[in-house]
This record gives sequence, C-alpha cells and structure tokens, in this order.
Amino acid sequence: MTDRPETPLLDRVSGPADLAGLSDRELATLAAEVRAETVYAVSRTGGHLGSSLGVVELTVALHSVFNLPADKLIWDVGHQCYPHKILTGRRKRMDSLRQKDGLSGFTKRSESRYDPFGAAHSSTSISAALGFTVARDMGEPTGDAIAVIGDGSISAGMAYEALNNAGSDGRRMFVILNDNEMSIAPPVGAMSHYLSGLYANTPLHTLKDMADGFAEHLPGPFRDGARRARDLVTGITGQGTVFEELGFTYIGPIDGHDMNQLLPVLRTAQARATGPVLIHCVTVKGKGYGPAESSSDKYHGVSKFDVVSGTQAKSKPNAPSYTSVFGKALVAEAEADPGVVAVTAAMPSGTGINLMQDRFPARVFDVGIAEQHGVTFAAGMAAGGLKPFCAIYSTFLQRGYDQIVHDVALQNLPVRFAIDRAGLVGADGATHAGAFDIAYLANLPNFVVMAAGDEADLMHMVATQAAYDEGPTAVRYPRGEGVGIDLPERGIPLEIGKGRVLREGSHVAILSYGGHLSECLLAAEQLETRGITTTVADARFVRPLDQELIAQLVGNHAALITVETGAKGGFGAHVLHHLAETGRLDGGVAIRTMTLPDRFIDQASPAEMYEDAGLSACDIAACAMQAMGVADSGLGAGLRA
Repeated sequence: MTDRPETPLLDRVSGPADLAGLSDRELATLAAEVRAETVYAVSRTGGHLGSSLGVVELTVALHSVFNLPADKLIWDVGHQCYPHKILTGRRKRMDSLRQKDGLSGFTKRSESRYDPFGAAHSSTSISAALGFTVARDMGEPTGDAIAVIGDGSISAGMAYEALNNAGSDGRRMFVILNDNEMSIAPPVGAMSHYLSGLYANTPLHTLKDMADGFAEHLPGPFRDGARRARDLVTGITGQGTVFEELGFTYIGPIDGHDMNQLLPVLRTAQARATGPVLIHCVTVKGKGYGPAESSSDKYHGVSKFDVVSGTQAKSKPNAPSYTSVFGKALVAEAEADPGVVAVTAAMPSGTGINLMQDRFPARVFDVGIAEQHGVTFAAGMAAGGLKPFCAIYSTFLQRGYDQIVHDVALQNLPVRFAIDRAGLVGADGATHAGAFDIAYLANLPNFVVMAAGDEADLMHMVATQAAYDEGPTAVRYPRGEGVGIDLPERGIPLEIGKGRVLREGSHVAILSYGGHLSECLLAAEQLETRGITTTVADARFVRPLDQELIAQLVGNHAALITVETGAKGGFGAHVLHHLAETGRLDGGVAIRTMTLPDRFIDQASPAEMYEDAGLSACDIAACAMQAMGVADSGLGAGLRA
C-alpha cells in the first residue's frame, strides 16, 4: 500500500482561515501537497480524480483570497471538489469518500458550512450564485458569491440564462470559467470552439484590462500587454467577448495552474470589482499526475488504484453490463436499418452509445450537456423520418422533461428513450439515483414504457423500440452487470403490453417491473423454504399494462406484491388504479406495492442502498408473508440474519 505523502504545510491547515498567513510561495507549495493528498485519498476510495486535480491551484487561491464561508464558493457539478473538502476540515474523513455514512462525492449543504449549495448536475452554479448575491444585496448576512463552472457545463442553456440575467442585473459577483476542454467527454459545439479560440494564439499570462482600471496599476510594459491581450482574445480591436456582451467584465485567459497569475488576478478582482466578473482560467484535467494526464478521459472517474503505476483495481464481472448490452443491441439495429440514429448528452461511453459511434460515427450525435436540446433535436429527427434513440441517464433525463411532454408526447413522435442508471446507483448517491422516471413517463399519453428484467430482455426491448413507429417509447435498465444469462445475436420485438411468467405457484404472486426481477426470484426461493409457493411474473410494461396478466395473478393468489426500483406513483400505482377501475380491489386479495421509500438515500453500495430502501430479496419475502398473514414486518431482518 502506498504511504501517505508528507504534507507539512497541509498538516497545519484545518480550514481556509489558516491560509491567511501563508506567503505566495507557501501557497504554491501547499497546492502541491493538496494534489498529492488528493491522489492518495482517491487511490484508496475511487472517485472523480481528474477533475479535482485540474483545480488544485485554483482551489488554494480561492480559499486564500476570499473570506469563506461568509463568501459563498459554489462548485458547478461538484465532482472537482475533493481539494475543497481537504481544505475545509474534511481531510481526515476522505477515506470515507462515496461510501456508506461517509463523505459525498459532491458538495452537500448538510455536510459542511463550506458547501453553501449542493450540486451534482451541471450548469446550476451561476444561477445559485446570483441568488446568493441578491440575498446579500437585500441585507442577508452573506458575502460575495463565486461560481466555478467548467467549459463543458457552460454549454448548457441554463448557464446562459443565468449569465444573461446576472449581466443585465449588474450586481457584484464572480464566475470562474474552468476551461480544461474536457468534460466527461470532449465538449462539443460552438462554445467549445469559441473558448479554444480565445487562447489558441494567446500567451496564458496575458490579462484583459479590467474596466475598473486594473491595467493602470501594472508596470508600463505589462499595462500595454494587457491591452493588446484584450484585442487578441476578442479577435477584433475594441470588440468585446460574448461574456462582455452579456454584461460581464472578462479577465483572461490565464494559466489556472500558475499561482503567480491566479493570486494577483483574484486579489485585484476581489478588491476592485463593482459588477459581475468572469475570470477565464485554462487548466489541465488530471494535472500533476502522469497516469491521469495521459489517459483519454484524464481519470475522470476511477476505482481504487496504485499511486505509483496508476493501475486501477478491476473486479472480473460475472456478466456484461446493461450499458454494454444496450450498446451492442443498438449497433445490431443500426446495421439492419440505416434510419437508426443516436443522441447522447456528453455521455457516449457512459450510455454505451460509443459502440455505435465507433461503427457509424456519422449517425451518432453528442449534443453536449444539453438534455433539453437533445430531446427536441431527437424529436425533430423523428419528425423528419429517422429513428432516433435518445440515450440519457434517468437522473439527467429529468432536465428535459418539458421537451418530453411538449415536443415528443404531445406530437406523438417516435423518439426511442434509452434510460440508463435506473434505480439506485451506489457511490454517486441520491443525486444520480434514477428514482422518478417510471412516474414521470408512465403518466404521459402516447408513450410505451418498458423496463428490462434482465440483459436479454433489454436486447428484445431495443428491437421493440426499433420496430415501433406509432409513438414514443422508453426502456429503463439498471447500472452494473446483468444476471449472466445467454444473449441472442439480436433482439426479437416483443408484443406491446405483454408480460411473462417465470415461475408458478399457488399462494402469492410477485409482479416485478424492471431490474429487480432477480431479487424477486430469490425471494420466491426463500418463501418456498417456508412452504409458500410463489408465482413470479415480469410485467415488462407499465404503459400499457398487461391487464390479462394482472387479472390472472389477482384471481389465482391470496396476495399480490408489486416490486419496482422507483419512487411511489409509478408501476404499483398504475396497477392499483387499474384494479380500482375494474372493481378488483375488494376481491379479498391482499395487495402490497413495494417502491423506493419517500426519502432520498445517501451513497453506499447498491446492495446496502436497497437494503436501506427495504427492497432486498429478504424484504420482498417478508412483505409477501406479512400480506399472507403469517409473519410480522420484522421478518426481513430475520431472514437476512
């Protein structure tokens, strides 16, 4: 095991106030120690390494210049916040990062007073910073607001809405543009090219002349250089950048790893700004750690690893991941039909779309962090006669909900949604849990909504989507590996609205929807040991429901348990609505709906999270026995024991 690095300066830091007495040279040394500590900490837990290494110097500089926590430092997304956590009293808990009862992998208000605003989705920081700024100006006890946002995140429409609002409002606030040209996937679109152009031919040490007279305080040669730099970064003498056109004072681009540039710029801005200021910092994702800098994704997300070699710990999977199965199934459909195209929002590898991207690059469209645009873009392609698959994580698809309703469902356009990370996802915690997609999609007219019970069924559902042209479809599937069954070469389209029975019994029926089918089968085995024979059915569809299957289960069993890895108001609610409408709720059958609880569940392993949620196989068996009147609600713990 790698020894903890020696960090004599960092050992003296318990909070940002301890940086006040350090010289600029000591702050640079401290940054080197924070980088080493970050690498060491993440090597033991895994996590978002590359993005955190890219902001080490910036983090140290911000904590030394601004008065935290009175001033509000807001990290967009938050996956770059590990150095911030180390400097704000959480260093000793870094070995609990992203683990049960440990530190969150993102900023979190309940975790520290130095986290004024929680974040794990992109492009929210500028809006929040403006909110804090207005609170300050209306007399609340809060200081300056500083938003740190990446070049990938600033491509989203919400960031521009906030920039436009903040610029026109004219209030004193700060936006730090962390420009590393690498979000999770390389940023796409005109904004990325624009930012690249700002510094492509400009030395990183040049500064723009601040409107408040910053250049006048520089020595003559530097003052002239700063004025020339303004012309270079705008392209046309006297013309402003897009940020200046929106009302911001623009400074940059500057080297985000050079403390000799960062500290003077931040100090001058902090001392002299009267309105909104945007400071453009150029950084390198993974900076200072060789294996990260040379990796294609800059070690954005890593498992535990050896610090010396950078080799990550890899467990041998028992089965292919649902993500890879989806990617291969999509390629098979694309090979058979040239009208199949794919859309992703900055997550080609995370969604499996990269497999189609490698095979048919001209038919894959990465729109960047812009889920709203991605959904309507897919709708336009569907209206134009193509067969778009829109692959977005459940938790990110929430960001495009109005477009799903207005641009897809209302117009009955055959957009095919592939919803990865459905259910609880482990170390990323509540912010990334796919808890709500069943409820927010199954209530929409015209939609066909499916969930895969295993990886082979996922292939069949992708084939179903490709063959179905009558309206929009969605299929949800969990994170991680499948159950290990044999896979076909290509999926076979399913009959719309029809489920399947996998196991037959006479006492209780368990009706599963989605990725917990294996847990339901395990629960049935546990019930068998208690003398309770169990039917296990896979609903496959929540919209439309298999009414014939539900009638069969209700008519032939003493109890019916529905199981789903989503929030209340989803599959179980639709079953109850159907039974109420058909007069079957008063038929003497005990009915229970098992969903995620009405609360957010913090990070842990997926198994621990589902146990916390009361959705383990033992919990399902206990619920069935309680419904049968032969066990109390505490039996789940007893079965686990």
